[in-house]
This record gives sequence, structure tokens and C-alpha cells, in this order.
Amino acid sequence: MRIRVVLDALAVLVLTVGAGGNLAAGAWRLPLWLPAWLGWTIMLTSAVPIVLRRWWPRPAYVLALVLTAAAVPIGGPVLAVAVVSAGCALFTFVVHRGSRASRVGFVAGLLGVGLLGVVVPNPSTATTVNFGASALIVGFALGVAVHGRREYAAAERENHAREAVSAERLRIAREMHDVVAHSMSLIAVKAAVGNHVASEQPAEAREALRVIEDTSRETLAELRRMLGVLRDGTGVPALAPAPTLDDLRALAERAEQAGALDVALAVDGLEELPGGIGQSVYRIVQEALTNVVKHAGAATCRIRVAGTDGEVTIEVRDDGRGGSATPGHGLIGMRERVAVYGGEFDAGPAEPGFRVFARLPYETAAAR
Repeated sequence: MRIRVVLDALAVLVLTVGAGGNLAAGAWRLPLWLPAWLGWTIMLTSAVPIVLRRWWPRPAYVLALVLTAAAVPIGGPVLAVAVVSAGCALFTFVVHRGSRASRVGFVAGLLGVGLLGVVVPNPSTATTVNFGASALIVGFALGVAVHGRREYAAAERENHAREAVSAERLRIAREMHDVVAHSMSLIAVKAAVGNHVASEQPAEAREALRVIEDTSRETLAELRRMLGVLRDGTGVPALAPAPTLDDLRALAERAEQAGALDVALAVDGLEELPGGIGQSVYRIVQEALTNVVKHAGAATCRIRVAGTDGEVTIEVRDDGRGGSATPGHGLIGMRERVAVYGGEFDAGPAEPGFRVFARLPYETAAAR
């Protein structure tokens, strides 16, 4: 804003020095009927709306039109300063208020300059009408263009904000689904086992209760972390460490403890999960395991996480019922996680059972 005011002051200086120089040097003379002091006052005052328009665009434009009307019978540099000032004030008026609000003022200015140029005696009717109309038309057209561009930019910012909110809601929904679905599946299976063997195998029932207790505690911690993100509004779980290979092994062990399921985890070519996609790798394996525990009725589940130069591949296979690949929330969430990194995802029946495959190119994503 300060730079614009300085530029306005420089424009006023250039206009007044140029017009005043013409008058002082005698290149153009004031009409004989006009006192010199009044001519100079009108000329100098006509430049004032150029500065005032930043704070009061409508009053500045009205003042510029009044001074233009006073300068019409004078003509020459005095009229030039007045119409240039009116065009500048109209430009700012349109930018601030929009073309609809300023259309009346624009039309009124055109009619006023045209009528005065024809009716009021002045040095040159053609020059007065053409120059005055041109200044107003240029100011109005530029104002409409700038106002439209600003409206478009504001709409784009609003769209980006809505998209960011939607993406964040989707991310949190995925996290909630992955955490709650996986943990509740393990708890439900273990609760059923504990209830079944409580009277005949109390040691097995206690083990089931221990798994339920540990899983519940971990789930509560995860939920508190996500709710904390929602409360502070940052969307960044700053205190949550990135998942590690040990977390994947613990995930496989918990799934194995949930029921009669043999879970084998193989990690090839990775000493640690790449930080940028570690969360996605962990959640994909977690969701695939959840589906195996809940739906597959499998005896074995084989998980393979392999790292090569620039990508991670995940394969989860079981020997259960197989079924269909109808996309529920879990499969949709896995597919979305992979799509974020421009990877590849496939899930469907395989002989025997069901197969989930994902490929995440992490170096390409980091380069973006």
C-alpha cells in the first residue's frame, strides 16, 4: 500500500509539473475571463483524487468529475489533469466495488463530459469529448479487468481451501477406519475365543484378555493422537513417529495372536521404511491383515515387503475363502493411499485365497 501511495504521489507530481510548466512557460494560456489563481487552483486540486482514491474511491471519483466539469470551459492542461484524475479514480472505484456498482458512475461521467463538452463553450469541443470519454473508458475497462482477475484469484483460493479441508477429512477418515477396524477386529476375535474357552482353558482366556487389553490401549493412544490433531487444527501429528519395520512385525504378531492364523512377514531389500511413505506401507499391511482376520477364514497369511531402488512393493496373500474384490472402505482406502504416490494397486481372488498387491514409488513422490 505504501509503495502505491508513493507511485500516486509521483504521478501527481509529473502531471502538475507538466501542466504547470506549460502554463508557466506560456505554451498554453488560461482564458482571459478566468482569474489566474482560480485556474491554477482548479489544476492543482484536480490531481488530489489520484491520491485520495486509495482510501475513498467513490468520493474521489465524484470529486474528480466535479473538477472535470469545472475544467471543461478552461480546456488545455487543466482539463487534461482533471480527466486523467477522473480516469484513475474510476479505475480504483471499479476495482474496489466491482463493475456493477460502478456502472452508474461510469455512465454518468460519460454523459456529463459529453453534454458539457457540447453545451458549455470551451476551446475545443472535439478534444474535450474525445479526451474525456477516452480517459473514463480506459479507466473503467482496466478496472473491470483487474476486478475480475481478483475475483477469480479469490475463488481459486477458496477452492483450494475447500479441497485442502476435504483432503484432510479424507485422510483422517482413512486413519480412523484403519485404526478402529483393525483393532476392533482383533478384539472381537479374541473376545470370542476367550468366551469360548473361559471355563475349560482359563490360561487361554487370560491370554485373550491380555491381547484385548494391549490392543485397546494402543488403539486409545492412536485415537488420542488423531483427536489432538483435530483439536489444534494443524493437521500435522508432530509427536507421532514414522512407522518402522519393528512396527510391521508387531502388527503381524498381534494379528497372529488374534486367532488360529499363521502370519509370516518377509522383508527384502529394506533396512527401514522410507519416511515419506512409511505410514502408507504400514496402513496398507494393517488393512489387508484386518480383512484376512475378519473375512478370509484363512489358516495362513504371507506378507512380503520388498524395497528396490526407488520403490516399495507390498504383497499380502492368504489361503482363505477368496471371495470378491468388491471395494469396501478398506480397499478404497488402500487404493487412495497408493494413488497419492502414483503407484500401482491390485486386489482380488488368487489361487488359493486372496491377494493384495501395492507398489509405491517413493523417490518420484519426494521429487515432486
